[in-house]
Amino acid sequence: MNAAAALDQAAEELARAGVDTPEVDAKWLLAHVLDVSRSGLGAAPSRELSTEEERSFRSLLERRVRREPLAYVLGEWGFRRLTLALDPRALVPRPETETVVERCLAVLADVVQPRVLDVGVGSGAIALAIADEHPSAHVVGVDSSEAALALAEENRNRTGVDGRVRLVHGDLLEGVEGRFDLVVSNPPYVGADEWERLQPEIRLYEPRAALVGTGVAEAIARDARPLLVSGGRIVLEAGDGQAAELAATIEELGYVEATITRDLTGRERVVDGRQP
Repeated sequence: MNAAAALDQAAEELARAGVDTPEVDAKWLLAHVLDVSRSGLGAAPSRELSTEEERSFRSLLERRVRREPLAYVLGEWGFRRLTLALDPRALVPRPETETVVERCLAVLADVVQPRVLDVGVGSGAIALAIADEHPSAHVVGVDSSEAALALAEENRNRTGVDGRVRLVHGDLLEGVEGRFDLVVSNPPYVGADEWERLQPEIRLYEPRAALVGTGVAEAIARDARPLLVSGGRIVLEAGDGQAAELAATIEELGYVEATITRDLTGRERVVDGRQP
């Protein structure tokens, strides 16, 4: 079977399985197997796949047909300038979380050696991206899941941020010590009643504890205040439609200059405020 035929067949199977972007996903999978870029596939549509390549492609395709997230099937995913190892130990980083990092870097732009706390570090995406893009930042990443912390450690080793990211096991901010210029989090914000309506990729594979929760962002904002220096910032990702209420809540908690940032689709997804 040549590359073009393999892509056509895979796209048909993915479409029947209900995958939103069957052609794109088929290209991701085949490019991974052939160790080429997706654009490189177009340069060799008649390339014949070896028996081993066909077998590998079929194995990955069957996983995606079962609606396993593409990032988990590939075992890695791009996040800003980084390529992170990914599997079901942590959430797949999404574009709106890149907006979180963008906002963090903006509020830290004039801080020479910022101290950052990432609550619910997961795969390490936020913590490692901040350390990567702000070369003098020192980041503490805390998570209640030891499995997620192990994945974050793998990614810390992959990214080479010169020992500037420390990983800590803990529940939210409990037991965290020190003073920080920034506390950031992508907290659970999906309601329990929404769970069964989520896409199979999320509901069947991603860690539920990292997704479902109410009042978590508010609890983080409240408990962060004693840890933030004067003028420090809290930056929180919010669920779609939740940003305005969260912004009002953090002002009630004593933060000032509450700001809402839209993601690349125009949705209000990031909320931040300043410690007076």
